[in-house]
Amino acid sequence: MSEARPTFVYDGDCGICRTWVDYWRELTAERVSYRPYQEAAADFPGIPPQAFPHAVQLIEPTGEVYSGAAATYRVLRRVPGRSGWWWLYEHVPGFATVSEAAYAFFARHRGLLSRITWLLWGRPLEPERYELTSWLFLRLLGAIYVAAFASLAVQIQGLVGSDGILPVGEYLDAAHRALGGDAYRLVPTLFWLNSSDSALMFGAIVGVVLALLVVFERWTRPALVGLFVLYLSYLYAGQDFMTFQWDSLLLETGFLAIFLTGGSGIVVWLYRWLAFRYFFLAGAAKVLSGDSTWRNLTALDYHFWSQPLPTPLAWYAAQLPHWLLAVGTAATLATELGCVFLIFLPRRPRAVAACALLFFQALILLTGNYNFFNVLSMSLCLLLFDDAALRHLTPGRLESWVRQRAPRPGRSATMLAAAIALLVVPVGLDRIWGVFTRTELPVLGAVSSLVSPLSIVNAYGLFAVMTTARPEIAIEGSADGRTWREYIFPYKPGPLNRALPWNVPHQPRLDWQMWFAALGNVRANPWIVSLMLRLLQGSPPVLGLFASNPFPEHPPRYIRAMLYGYRFADPITHRATGQWWIRAPEGMYFPQVSLADFHEQDSDPAGPDASGR
Repeated sequence: MSEARPTFVYDGDCGICRTWVDYWRELTAERVSYRPYQEAAADFPGIPPQAFPHAVQLIEPTGEVYSGAAATYRVLRRVPGRSGWWWLYEHVPGFATVSEAAYAFFARHRGLLSRITWLLWGRPLEPERYELTSWLFLRLLGAIYVAAFASLAVQIQGLVGSDGILPVGEYLDAAHRALGGDAYRLVPTLFWLNSSDSALMFGAIVGVVLALLVVFERWTRPALVGLFVLYLSYLYAGQDFMTFQWDSLLLETGFLAIFLTGGSGIVVWLYRWLAFRYFFLAGAAKVLSGDSTWRNLTALDYHFWSQPLPTPLAWYAAQLPHWLLAVGTAATLATELGCVFLIFLPRRPRAVAACALLFFQALILLTGNYNFFNVLSMSLCLLLFDDAALRHLTPGRLESWVRQRAPRPGRSATMLAAAIALLVVPVGLDRIWGVFTRTELPVLGAVSSLVSPLSIVNAYGLFAVMTTARPEIAIEGSADGRTWREYIFPYKPGPLNRALPWNVPHQPRLDWQMWFAALGNVRANPWIVSLMLRLLQGSPPVLGLFASNPFPEHPPRYIRAMLYGYRFADPITHRATGQWWIRAPEGMYFPQVSLADFHEQDSDPAGPDASGR
């Protein structure tokens, strides 16, 4: 067996050479024999003696000899997932020339190579391993799935149940009438089989159970498959209430997790590609939107009080001086548009990117209620580290235990991961191209359209345009048309002196949609009509989405929605009155209606002037 191994000959007196040889030895295990030329040169008389001090040599069992950069790439051919370097060397014009020139330069400047190695990889130089990182990531992803499905369980009937705002049964019937047989492909959901309230609740409970299996590492891969299929089903069943970017990000993250269980390093790289796309597109969307608040660095002057659901700390953040908020705005753009490129570099600069992104996400988590979104974003940053980076943060016994149980990536796992990469990477490039050009790449655009219903490669772009005002909808009911009582939402601004809440990792989806609805009108948000009807009917599942029912004995006779402009109270007003908010009326959003109006009209009961604007 030893005769079948290639021999890698290096300069045994060169410290940086020994460092890299030790690194490659760990990568290749017993597949390559390593020998210093000081004792091996005599065994290879066909190689000129003066060649050994200037360049490494790889002697294949067939007698072929490769030198310099070619030798290093040939060594990497024997490392699973690293053979692409030799392919580039052989097939990409100019790659071999540049590689050999770089090798020759560093061969003459070995001290510089040593410093660069320390700067990029640190000491000691060791192969990157991801057993511990992947294990922790999967446990965290399982916990995020638990939060996501538990959050759905407590509100899904009010949102899309048979007595909910947008009954999923009616939606699927309409989809089938409009799309015919294509509906099953374009709206992939298990609720085609059964869309009853019991099925909606049962699916959410099953999702929690499957997520707990992932957390406790039981039947992880089948559980991840089930979680992806279930959450995709709710993505379509939820209609307007499941259109958020974190739902798409959870699906894309969960899809890759299925293949991460095979242990292939290719999937870790795909997660880095996802992290780059997600953060970079967020920055690109801000710049490309043309929004003046990002250009003149005033975005954070508005963000903390105009975002959908501020946390208690958001009020204090909003009181910071403008210069500091401007620095924060600039840092946001620098992180999303600049720092993210470090993701593709070796261990140390990649760790810098991870720490910057983690810090950035932590600040958002502290000042905004974005459910599981920031935790999910931070979990992606976990895969920017390797096991060595986490070694000092986790018990040594845990790393040993995880390493013993970790899957050894075989040929089938590597090939499957490579096949996924051949799909995910090009479609991801098409998504980036689309953000910058508003067009699709040839061929790739068709592939993107084909896989789009599965949400496995998505477009992102957070906070592209900063809202500089905060309109809020206040829904009011009345028994006589004169005295009106307001329906209070559990989390969105309502009472002026109610303290700002925390609701992470729960996402109150109606509260969120009310924020978006206030930025438009009824015609742009027709689900508002159904919400008003359900309140007139006194639907228990819909009333369960509110903090309380102002009409506990019987539903109101009339319903309407007023529009107010909200903003944070200044410190003086807050100290004097205890108010966190101040508000001013801005008119009618939805005119007064009764059940009789719904019975008399088959179309929009609010009429052509429903917006009130």
